Amino acid sequence: MNLILLFDDDFITATRVRLSGRRLEHVTNVHRAAVGDALVVGATNGHIGIGTIAHLDREAIEMDVVLDRDPPPALPLTLILALPRPKVLNRVIASAASLGIKRIVLINAWRVEKSYWKSPRLSPENLRHQSILGLEQARDTVLPSIETRRFFRAFVEDELPFLTRGTRALVAHPHAPEACPRDVREPVTLVIGPEGGFIDAEIASLQAAGCTPVTIGERILRVETVMSYLAARLF
Repeated sequence: MNLILLFDDDFITATRVRLSGRRLEHVTNVHRAAVGDALVVGATNGHIGIGTIAHLDREAIEMDVVLDRDPPPALPLTLILALPRPKVLNRVIASAASLGIKRIVLINAWRVEKSYWKSPRLSPENLRHQSILGLEQARDTVLPSIETRRFFRAFVEDELPFLTRGTRALVAHPHAPEACPRDVREPVTLVIGPEGGFIDAEIASLQAAGCTPVTIGERILRVETVMSYLAARLF
């Protein structure tokens, strides 16, 4: 936890917060902090600053906070991701939040198992928690927007052309003839498929919606790996 994320109900005055639970345990057991110590804090969707510990016991910690600087800039990337396996989803969301991706759309595809959509890891509460873990890691405060779309064709035909407007639209595809670009100087919409990739008909639909298939070479990477690799390569 490189930043302690603060929420509206943490504030007991305009400049003092009271924390308990997971954050108290982290401050006590990991930071091993004491009264008078200063830690990096940030208000959810707001500024970053310093929290100075004013009181600490087994029940709660109180800090006086000064929030005086902006969070790191967002990555100009919209991520459209075929819903991964539930045990992978947590890592993907946390990693995306750490990278500064602020819009994520989870979509269906032929190779996405129907059971994935019933996983409790897809609950709004879990997605928010994983996003928070990513923000704490990267010292960011702005939560990403996470949307789900269960009908591939309806999304690609009706929404995707409008979502990609004003961006460079790419779909990761291992058999694409064109290499993924580097150092892009414009916003990007990036589509990443499921394990095993999109089927040919899905690639054709994505192309019809304006997405250019691109490859990173012969290596087949895990979803969470290829997402981070492409984000770093593009920007």
